[in-house]
Amino acid sequence: MLKDNFGRVHDYLRISLTDVCNFRCQYCIPDENASFMPSSNLMSVEEIDTIAREFVKMGVKKIRLTGGEPLVRKDAEKILLALSKYPIELTLTTNGLRTNEFIPIFKKAGIKSINVSLDTLDNDKFFSITKRNVFEKVWSNIQQLIDQEFHVKINTVIMRGVNDDEILDFIEWTKNQPVHVRFIEFMPFKGNQWHTQKVFTYQEILDVAASKYSFIRMKDTLNETAKKFKPLDYKGTFAVISTMSAPFCSNCNRMRLTADGKMKNCLFSKGEADILTALRNSEDIVPLIQQCLATKAESLGGQFEGDYKKIDATKIVNRSMINIGG
Repeated sequence: MLKDNFGRVHDYLRISLTDVCNFRCQYCIPDENASFMPSSNLMSVEEIDTIAREFVKMGVKKIRLTGGEPLVRKDAEKILLALSKYPIELTLTTNGLRTNEFIPIFKKAGIKSINVSLDTLDNDKFFSITKRNVFEKVWSNIQQLIDQEFHVKINTVIMRGVNDDEILDFIEWTKNQPVHVRFIEFMPFKGNQWHTQKVFTYQEILDVAASKYSFIRMKDTLNETAKKFKPLDYKGTFAVISTMSAPFCSNCNRMRLTADGKMKNCLFSKGEADILTALRNSEDIVPLIQQCLATKAESLGGQFEGDYKKIDATKIVNRSMINIGG
């Protein structure tokens, strides 16, 4: 069992397969000419499998594959199938552009739930945010996932003045389809042009929702990050991930592995443990994993707390979101 110094059991590992993405979302990787890690720096299929196996031995029960965009890796199928042999819940977060190609593989790997990142329901705005004219393709692929009875969660980063005017549209989507929209507060990372004024808070999102809908608060599950709500008589749900205005660190069970094999014990942690180099040097990686978790701060990587409006994003020491993994 993996425990930190605050008694929190950690049984959820997020593995980034690549820092490459086929979108250029403004809050994640706004530079069209961005450089990426050389392939030699990335974990191979066998290395991902070996590291995952050690985490599973230590009690990990859920693994989520992220990126960048995890499905742009040429060996994504091999990775999915390799990890599917473990007694875990296997899932992934994707931008949805290639999911139609992977549906048979998802089923073979036992994947039942998929998160799709989608920040707008407007075709023109989609292009403005992602710099890619593929909204209809992504929309069609989401519909295929729903039709194939996957549990589909929609991750929507709400940014003031960008897409906060679409909150009601996203909730309305849940009326006739069993989609589960998760509004995410805009978070600060290296190079993502974060500012306190762009944060549209949990309470503001609820106020907008309440202006049109009646809904009930759903019961939180253990280690839940999303505060979930059910509009009355709707097939789907909506939720808010309130990292900035109402953090949920006290019950955190998450660990992250970057595409180049560095372990982060928190999304906002300064430090990292170089698991991949140790593995390539034939060293025992278990003590490294345990030591990394032992240094986990009580909240938000120890970098900020309290009023998010007082955060100076220029002083946060971290990777960019694309280098961490979603």
